[in-house]
Amino acid sequence: MTVEPVYSAVEGIARVLCRLQGLAVTRTGLENIPPTGGAVLAINHTSYLDFVQAALAVGETKRKLRLMAKTELADNKILGFLMRGCGVIEVDRSAGAEAFRVGVDALRRGELVGVYPEATISRSFEIKEFKSGAARMAIEAGVPIIPVIVWGAQRLVTKGGPKNLGRNKFPISVEVGSAIEPVEPADALSEILRIEMDAILHHVQDGFVHEPGAYWVPRRLGGGAPTPEEAAAIDAQERAKRAR
Repeated sequence: MTVEPVYSAVEGIARVLCRLQGLAVTRTGLENIPPTGGAVLAINHTSYLDFVQAALAVGETKRKLRLMAKTELADNKILGFLMRGCGVIEVDRSAGAEAFRVGVDALRRGELVGVYPEATISRSFEIKEFKSGAARMAIEAGVPIIPVIVWGAQRLVTKGGPKNLGRNKFPISVEVGSAIEPVEPADALSEILRIEMDAILHHVQDGFVHEPGAYWVPRRLGGGAPTPEEAAAIDAQERAKRAR
């Protein structure tokens, strides 16, 4: 196994920070992460930090996660250094074909590539509609897609929510689902993936105590989060504002 000092250091720091926060992390389904070979890990997106829990779960299997992340993050010198050291695949949304090619090459080399098929954080904390990039990469590289659900990380920090980065002792669950073979067409594969991730999310939520009216709890479960329709309207307003 190739030694990657930056990745190992970042992983170690992340584990220490989780302990300092007192996070009660439960990880299930790790046997579904292949010991060798490439795979797309499709992760739900509710928090700015859910990738940390996904990567630490992968680390339990002695493997590394190559996350796809927007290239603007690398404009920060420190963050850019860490991203390069961790093998992050940068995504320029104005030139997506290059990121797609780099992702497929990584999969063919036997890497685990982490993708957010929802593309942006779900304000409703439900599974949103998917982009087809994850499915298309899996088909092109001939590798499976593995669904990964992270639940509870939205309490730490999420879009429009408070930051709770101290010793909060929040429970967080990570569940890895069974591999989905890369069947064509991509749109059908994306829908299969979305249905599977939605089912896993509901299963994980069943084991949680959800505070009535809490901002981090979906409306479906009695929480104060926007409904999917309300969240979509907020996202549309933000896109229009950026366009102006």
